[in-house]
Amino acid sequence: MTEMTRRDAPAAIRAIGHVSTLCGVVAAALIFVSVLITCQMIFLRAVLGQSTVWQTEAVIYMMIGATLLGLPYVQKLRGHVGVDLVPGLLPAGARKALALAVLSATIVMIGLMLFYGWEMFHLAWERNWRSETVWGVKLWIPYLAVPLGFALFALQLVADLWAVATGHDDADPNVAPEDRRH
Repeated sequence: MTEMTRRDAPAAIRAIGHVSTLCGVVAAALIFVSVLITCQMIFLRAVLGQSTVWQTEAVIYMMIGATLLGLPYVQKLRGHVGVDLVPGLLPAGARKALALAVLSATIVMIGLMLFYGWEMFHLAWERNWRSETVWGVKLWIPYLAVPLGFALFALQLVADLWAVATGHDDADPNVAPEDRRH
């Protein structure tokens, strides 16, 4: 957001932005811990000649969690892949309508993913599913990242939709591209 729109943005949009930033920090921490665990695993196998039990599975779950929990932060930064050729050719009003339509469609799609992610998490919780490895982690723990990540992503999308609709956002087509923060 530009300084003017950032200052004028409603508190709810700013709060959601802070939550999304926190998600980015958590995602980065998960990646960092994954790297440390991978190094520890390599040391155990290569240097000490020992086998590992939980490391590979933990790293996989952490990377998936980092990806899903990082979604709202990437959305906040407008870092998801997008095509700007068509919007760039449209007049301001049509660009805004297109942005609102795309955000709305994305919210519906993420809502479906959230629903099925919650269902998967809930089944794992209710039936006490465990992984079929030696570690035997309760699967509701890593599965929780799916509905949580998509819920927070949807929250950021709703904030973006509201910000675009009310003119409090960089994605507002009335803001010149050179005035946008990249």
